[in-house]
Amino acid sequence: MTANMGTIDKWLRIVVGVLLIALALFDVIGWWGYIGIIPLATGLINFCPVYKMIGFDSRGAGTDKSGDGPV
Repeated sequence: MTANMGTIDKWLRIVVGVLLIALALFDVIGWWGYIGIIPLATGLINFCPVYKMIGFDSRGAGTDKSGDGPV
């Protein structure tokens, strides 16, 4: 699995995932908030299977596409 998410994409997914899970835990939005597990997991592993299927990569042009970090 090669990383295919940029830094901003990664942190947005983590924040949104944690927020949704927290709102579900405190019964603010109901049980569907546990869907936040998906963006949280993809943010933590830095890989999105949907991006892979459509051939998208949210890392910028100045990054090494091998997944090892900046060029």
